[in-house]
Amino acid sequence: MKIDAIKLGFATAAVFAVAWVICSLFILGMPGSMMQMTGDMVHADLSQMGWQLDFTGFAFGLLAWSLGAGLIAVAIAATYNRLIG
Repeated sequence: MKIDAIKLGFATAAVFAVAWVICSLFILGMPGSMMQMTGDMVHADLSQMGWQLDFTGFAFGLLAWSLGAGLIAVAIAATYNRLIG
């Protein structure tokens, strides 16, 4: 069964956009807890650092992550479709 690469790309971009918004809201609401969790995820002590989240960074990150994830999903689907013949 072939995958519609464009639809998968749009779906992936949409899901990443929602995830970015939710994550940003958590950062705005609980910056200390989110910094601790981020440090735990990358095995680092980030306690001396702080978040730099303004609207420009939010918008750029939203666009970059969504577009990047969507393009990667298109590439994965296209590769999958070629592999199955």
